[in-house]
Amino acid sequence: MAVSNNITSVLNFISLLCSIPIIASGIWLASKPDNACIHWLRWPVVFIGIAVLLVSLAGFVGAYWNKQSLLAFYLMCMAVLITALLILLVLAFVVTRPSGGYAVPGRGYQEYRLAGFSAWLRNHVVNYGNWGKIRACLANSDTCAKLDRDFITAEQFFSAHISPLQSGCCKPPTICGYQFVNPTMWVSPVNALADPDCAVWSNDQTQLCYNCDSCKAGLLGNLRREWRKSNVVLIIAVVVLIWVYLIACSAFRNAQTEDLFNRYKQGWV
Repeated sequence: MAVSNNITSVLNFISLLCSIPIIASGIWLASKPDNACIHWLRWPVVFIGIAVLLVSLAGFVGAYWNKQSLLAFYLMCMAVLITALLILLVLAFVVTRPSGGYAVPGRGYQEYRLAGFSAWLRNHVVNYGNWGKIRACLANSDTCAKLDRDFITAEQFFSAHISPLQSGCCKPPTICGYQFVNPTMWVSPVNALADPDCAVWSNDQTQLCYNCDSCKAGLLGNLRREWRKSNVVLIIAVVVLIWVYLIACSAFRNAQTEDLFNRYKQGWV
């Protein structure tokens, strides 16, 4: 086996290893309650990671057994996958740049405004057509029920660093002036007209603030936070894949040159 093919085999093994954190990152995203309720956002990273794994395996086999057609297939498909990952990263960075969060005096958590997030997220994730299913999914989860188990007193709750989803969906906005009973039960608002969500809040545990704009904003806040964390892993993986791909292209050209030279040499002899 030519030296160039040996190099390509090692490089394909490295790209195969790169697929593992990509798949793990995708599974981590898919396991989150907000992503679980947005089905089309759950699996793209997992699918790309699996595709990188399969393509890298094909490239490894092609290099190890000197199958030029498999190596060419690997280089072509890997270019497509790297491009797809780059597009995904750029899109995720652009649409999650605005945070929509703001600090609340005397609270350990932030609250969120829907208008503070990108128009793309608002139009494609929490639009009128999607929200009914997302709302029902969130109501069936234990996202808010966990708060009642974790916090008993108002002091504990107000100092807690709860998630954006819990902040937006499980309690009314602070500006409404509701009085704390427990994390998912609030009474006697003193400023009920301060925000449209004040009138939407319900102590019915199947309703809470799931119909509020603050809940939609909290969902987007959760998505933003999770995708930003995932992007760190994906950026590292993409950098390594690009480096591996460029060296693999050079090794592939060298292997073809060696093969052509050997054929010429045999013909000369």
